[in-house]
Amino acid sequence: MSITIKDVAKFANVAPSTVSRVIADNPRISEKTKKRVREAMKELGYHPNFIARSLARQSTKVIGLVMPGSADIIFQNPFFSNVLRGLSESAHEKNYALQMTTGKTEDEIFEGVVQMVQGRRVDGLVLLNSHVDDKIMEYLRKQNVPFVVIGKPFKYVEEITHVDNDNFRATREVTEYLLQLNHDRIAFIGGSLDLVVTIERLLGYEKALQLAGIELNNQYVIHEEFLREGGREAVSELLKLSDPPTALVVADDLMALGVLNMLAELNVSVPEDISIVSFNNVLIAEMGNPPLTSVDINIFSLGYEAAKNLILHINNTQEPIKRVIVPHKLIIRSSCMKNIENDLVSLE
Repeated sequence: MSITIKDVAKFANVAPSTVSRVIADNPRISEKTKKRVREAMKELGYHPNFIARSLARQSTKVIGLVMPGSADIIFQNPFFSNVLRGLSESAHEKNYALQMTTGKTEDEIFEGVVQMVQGRRVDGLVLLNSHVDDKIMEYLRKQNVPFVVIGKPFKYVEEITHVDNDNFRATREVTEYLLQLNHDRIAFIGGSLDLVVTIERLLGYEKALQLAGIELNNQYVIHEEFLREGGREAVSELLKLSDPPTALVVADDLMALGVLNMLAELNVSVPEDISIVSFNNVLIAEMGNPPLTSVDINIFSLGYEAAKNLILHINNTQEPIKRVIVPHKLIIRSSCMKNIENDLVSLE
C-alpha cells in the first residue's frame, strides 16, 4: 500500500495542506516545520508525484537550457560541464529538472527552443550565451516566456535578468598585469565577435592599452572558436608577423591549451619566449605545461545564480529584473614572466 500525504501529515502531526506547502517549498512555512515534515517523508519513504502536481498547476517543473551548439562540440569545452553543475544543483534544490536543446546550426537551436515553448515542455529557459543579433532572446521576449541569460544581453540590458562577470574589467586587469611585466606587444585571441562576451573582453583589452599609451595593433587581434583548434590557428598567425607579440590574452582555457600545443611544436618556450593569460580557470589550466595563469570566473556560480533567479521569476512574475555580477579572480601560475627584452633595450 502506497504512502499518502495524509500518512505523512499524521506522522508529522500537521495538516495535509501543510505537507503540500512543504513539498512546494512555500516560504510561509517555517524552517522548523519543513524539517519535521521532510524527516517524516524520509522515514515513511514518501515521494511526491511531481508529474501529477505539475498537471494540476499547469507547470512542468522543468527548466530549458539553450546550448550554443551541438553536444559533440560544446562538451569539448569544460566550461559547459562546470556551468551545468551549478545549474543542476540550483534546480535540484527547488525540485526542478533540466532539459537541454542543442543543434548543429543556429536555425536548429532556434527550432528546438520554439518546440520547447510551443509544446509547453518547460516553465522557463536559461540561455548559456548572448549574441549581438540574438533572435532567441527576441522570440522569448515576444512570447513572454520567463528566461535568464548567462552573459550580458546586447539589447534590452535593463529589461532582462542576466548573470555575468564584469568581463570588461577582468580583461583590462589581465592586460594591465602583462603591462606591469614589461610587455608592450600584447595580442588578444578571442571568440566570435557575434558573442557579447568577446566584445566586452576586447574593449577591456583595448582600454588597458589606451591607458598605457600603446597604440592598438589590429594584427594582434584574432578571433577563433572557443576550441583547442582555434588557439592553434590563432597563435600560428601571430608568430608569422614580422614583430610577433611577447604576451597573449586568450579568452578561453581550451583555446589556450591549443596555443600551448602549437608553441611546443614550434619550440617556443612559455613563459621565456611568450607569456599567456587565459580565462575560466578550469582543470586543464592547472594541468597545462606550464600551468596557465587564468581568470577564475566562478563558472559554477554563474550556473547556480542563473537557475536560482529563473525559478524566482517563474514563481513570481513580479520578481524585479536583476543584473547579477559574479566576481572574478586572477589565478597566477607559471605561464607569465617579466619581459627582459624591453629591459635590455632600455639599458642600451
